[in-house]
Amino acid sequence: MQIPYELALGWRYTRAGRATRRNGFISFISGVSMLGISLGVAALIIVLSVMNGFQKEVRDRMLSVVSHIEIFAPGGAALPDMPRTLAEARANPNVVGAAPFVAAQALLARGEDMKGALVRGIDPAHEAEVTDLAAENLEGLKALVPGEFRVILGSELARQLGVRAGDAVTLIAPAGQVTPAGVVPRLKQMTVAGTFNSGHYEYDSALVMLHHEDAERIFRLEGPTGVRLKLKNLHDAPEVTQQLAHSLSGNLLIRDWTQQNRTWFAAVQLEKRMMFIILTLIVAVAAFNLVSTLVMTVTDKRADIAILRTLGASPASIMGVFMVQGAMVGVIGTLAGLLLGLGVAFNIDVIVPAIERALNASFLPKDIYLISKMPSDPQSSDIVPIAVISLILAFVATLYPSWRASRVNPAEALRYE
Repeated sequence: MQIPYELALGWRYTRAGRATRRNGFISFISGVSMLGISLGVAALIIVLSVMNGFQKEVRDRMLSVVSHIEIFAPGGAALPDMPRTLAEARANPNVVGAAPFVAAQALLARGEDMKGALVRGIDPAHEAEVTDLAAENLEGLKALVPGEFRVILGSELARQLGVRAGDAVTLIAPAGQVTPAGVVPRLKQMTVAGTFNSGHYEYDSALVMLHHEDAERIFRLEGPTGVRLKLKNLHDAPEVTQQLAHSLSGNLLIRDWTQQNRTWFAAVQLEKRMMFIILTLIVAVAAFNLVSTLVMTVTDKRADIAILRTLGASPASIMGVFMVQGAMVGVIGTLAGLLLGLGVAFNIDVIVPAIERALNASFLPKDIYLISKMPSDPQSSDIVPIAVISLILAFVATLYPSWRASRVNPAEALRYE
């Protein structure tokens, strides 16, 4: 198969400066453009992969405490028919686990120290079905026996109150009881059965777990306030929520994990979008360096263009030659950037510790950050647009110089040759 001469000539022009040692400055500018595209593409891939890694790490830690979907009654009341709700939820093929719970807010006191707490009454027999934290701390949950009023505290909350296993704390329910002396808050002394560490500060500093029957007695409820579900695929939560909204009986509210943390996920997506735009400008600057490279090449090749025109080459063919030359720089730069970026992104767990040892520094100190290793999660949804945008920018940068080449007048070009 015969290769079109535009392609062959464009490739020859791309490598001519290096092969013949002529026009070294043009070749140098072309190499700088290629290097700039490579570094821009690699930087985009590495930064977005690290951001995806942090997002995945925080999400996994969050979902070790939070269930994929919660079903609850309006106003924090008890579910009107909890067994039926459990049965209807488990009937959905996407649901792999279900457990009842009681959700409330209270104050936790130890001496003069008092902290606000998110109280979660759980069923130890089924809690492991819906959260990884419960599955990892199954032995600790067995200490939650109904009637003994034991609690498991988040590690940070226990540290702030200065308590450990075996100590007594006082749970203060917000809704008090009416007495002749007025409204008196309900107080209940609880025994700390243990602590948990989810790696997520919001829950480690506020969450209190106890048996759901004890929570029902303290908060004067007739039963659990909701049901927590775990799905086969956490990303299907919004879709399954819509399915359950049509299949569940009664006036119930349904919330998935993306709705519970909507603000955080929206902030992360906005940050990713802004980083993508900012780093794309680096690729754009490098790509448009091709304009100066091609303009100088066209000026240098005016005699060649005139000879090609006199041999019968059309303006479109001349334009194609220089478009191929610029496009090849963009393609090579993009491929090199992809290889470099993916190489770093997939091996960042090895590269970062090596840099830390060389600089005798720690980028993520364990005593400050919950994550001690740099996470990375390259995703095709980020990598493909990066490559496509880089190629498009390089192609667009070739249009004007190539058009100028096609407008060269052969007689004028050969006058002084």
